[in-house]
Amino acid sequence: MKHLSALLDMLETNTRPILNGESFLTDTELAQHLKLTKRTLQEYRNTGKIPFYQIGGKILYREADIEKLLVENRREAFR
Repeated sequence: MKHLSALLDMLETNTRPILNGESFLTDTELAQHLKLTKRTLQEYRNTGKIPFYQIGGKILYREADIEKLLVENRREAFR
């Protein structure tokens, strides 16, 4: 939980709001934040696991969508 909180704090600090306060991340930025390869993100897009926008050749991810995806897929640790 601390890791997720730190990640969200970092996203908030390093992105600037545009388009009615929405923040968007590039493929490279999201890959760095989630510690995934760009190829893994491509696979997530191809299989419909992650929402994205494509404008020309540019891929963008809405920060709110990524945050929601992380929260929805969180699993409690076994005790």
